[in-house]
Amino acid sequence: MPNNPTPLQDVYAEPAESHKVHAALTRSSTGSEDLRELGSGLDSLQSDAVRKARIDWTRILLPIAAIAVLIVIWQFYVSLGIKRRDLVPGPLDVLAQMGTLWGEGKVQEAVWTSLQRGLVGFLISVAIATPIGLLLAQVAPLRRAFGPLISGLQVLPSVAWVPAAIIWFGLTDATVYFVVFMGAIPSIINGLISGVDQIPPQYRSVGTVLGASRLQMALQIVLPAALPGYLGGLKQGWAFSWRSLMAAEIIAVGGTIGFGLGSMLDQGRILSDMSVVMSAILLILAVGILIELLVFAPIEKRLLRSRGLLAGSTR
Repeated sequence: MPNNPTPLQDVYAEPAESHKVHAALTRSSTGSEDLRELGSGLDSLQSDAVRKARIDWTRILLPIAAIAVLIVIWQFYVSLGIKRRDLVPGPLDVLAQMGTLWGEGKVQEAVWTSLQRGLVGFLISVAIATPIGLLLAQVAPLRRAFGPLISGLQVLPSVAWVPAAIIWFGLTDATVYFVVFMGAIPSIINGLISGVDQIPPQYRSVGTVLGASRLQMALQIVLPAALPGYLGGLKQGWAFSWRSLMAAEIIAVGGTIGFGLGSMLDQGRILSDMSVVMSAILLILAVGILIELLVFAPIEKRLLRSRGLLAGSTR
């Protein structure tokens, strides 16, 4: 006799088959959702890669447009004839003078001399200021003792050190470097201390639990965590070192000190040639802007993006 299912068996068999079908559909739906999430994730990564690779032309065109507007205003003011052209030369006069100085090799010599001094002095300042800043940030009694002095040195105008440096070192490169050090080191120290103060206390707690020594705590936990504030101190330190360098080159002229941008500026003053003065000012400004755009801005952008602090960044 054939074993045909009874109606009662059909009643219990249909839900079982329905459950299997439902489970299969659920797996299929879950798999489709996973595929969609994977596809959206890949699209997001691709769009992020394209966005990072794409050049933000506004960062280039807007500064150029601003400079062009200032040049037009400058030329318009000169064309009004309010001041004599020898006192307020126009953009074309300054450009012609700069071309003459370039032909004589003075622009190349001045830019190279000042840039070399500035970079070497700044790097040495970083090497000196970083361990001092870490030490003051980690040892509270030392910070209470020397913190006000460091802040006072940062406020003190760098030009105040030039006469003392000339007496101590004479008209040599040591005078210039000493003034650069005194301008940059306090700013870098205070920037690093400020960055350390912004570190959450949990970071040190984790380092203590993991058994980090004082040196490991400073180099592997504190310093990386303080990088945003430290980078701000480095930027300010470079600005102070560049300003200090110009002050030293303007005042300390002669001896074995070479011909820098500050020397060119002072030479224009002695000759009462405003076109030379303006050429030197524009070159000093151009070097400062290029260092900011080519060195500090990319480093800061990468640091902020790596920490998810930049708009459109991914952690």
